[in-house]
Amino acid sequence: MTNLNNEKSKSTFGRLSSSLRNSREASLLLIIVILSLFIQLLSGNFLTAKTFGDLVKNYSITFMLALGMMSVLLIGGIDISVGATMAFSGMSASLMMRDGYYSSTLIMFLISTVIGAACGLLIGLVISYGGVIPIIATLGFTNIYRGATYIISDSQWVSAYQFDPAFKAFAQSKNLTFGLINNLFFLAILFYILMYIVFKWTKFGRRIYAVGSNPEAAAISGIKVKRIKLLVYGITGTFAGLTGAMYTALYASAQNDMGLGMEMDAIASCVIGGVSLSGGNGSVVGVFLGALTMSIISKALPMIGVSQFWQTAIKGAIILIAVMINVLVQRRAQKSVLREREI
Repeated sequence: MTNLNNEKSKSTFGRLSSSLRNSREASLLLIIVILSLFIQLLSGNFLTAKTFGDLVKNYSITFMLALGMMSVLLIGGIDISVGATMAFSGMSASLMMRDGYYSSTLIMFLISTVIGAACGLLIGLVISYGGVIPIIATLGFTNIYRGATYIISDSQWVSAYQFDPAFKAFAQSKNLTFGLINNLFFLAILFYILMYIVFKWTKFGRRIYAVGSNPEAAAISGIKVKRIKLLVYGITGTFAGLTGAMYTALYASAQNDMGLGMEMDAIASCVIGGVSLSGGNGSVVGVFLGALTMSIISKALPMIGVSQFWQTAIKGAIILIAVMINVLVQRRAQKSVLREREI
């Protein structure tokens, strides 16, 4: 009987170990648990309802940007202009609210999102039909959109008193879920569910993966690769525009330098979550956990007394380590496929 119990325990442990080895999401979830416990030991007040509530509210922007970044990374592209697109969209919509064109929170979010989508489509047009390398195109548009933000605002901020009170209250309240979770994080969850459905069960989602895996083969199979790339950059811009409204609501101000450097957090969230920088591989669940990991790190570092300069360096190191892990995992997967073919 004892031997039978031991065998069952070993079998259960073996299945668990296999699951952790083969599932990036399961491994990342375990890392998040261990990381949270470690931070709790150092700070003493990390694992509290208030800390978690502040975390998901303040870093809902990271969650949303990462979701948009995932889309463009899946096709083998990149968009380092999302921070500038976010700033331009948020500032444009904020200026219109300030000048009395509207006071509705919904219209504010829609205007910012539409502007972001237009910015993304313009980038996609240059990349897909103009043949410009993504890193070069998005670097150029980063300067264009950031400069345009300063121009339209005349280098001024839109301050808290110039926003409608209901718009400012939206980011701090939980009325969309009847008091359960913050409105901004609830929006992020809704869009993660939406994109999960798109990537997993729609023809468009499958085509995105196909273009990222092998664009030449995708084109031969009848997929309009240029159109897919155009639409994907439009999606990325859409999320950046939505994030612009979220940012201004959260901080009750529109600043010319908002979103500066946030593209790195978005990329890091995707890479940590297992999205391949070469395209064709990644999951919505992985990106969500990657964004959660980045949010925990960003929240925890100040709590344990790490300076701002070291925080930036640590985030850079995390990106490098995550990229190296992804490369090793991909090589291992490729070798496994080759071995199976040989057999």
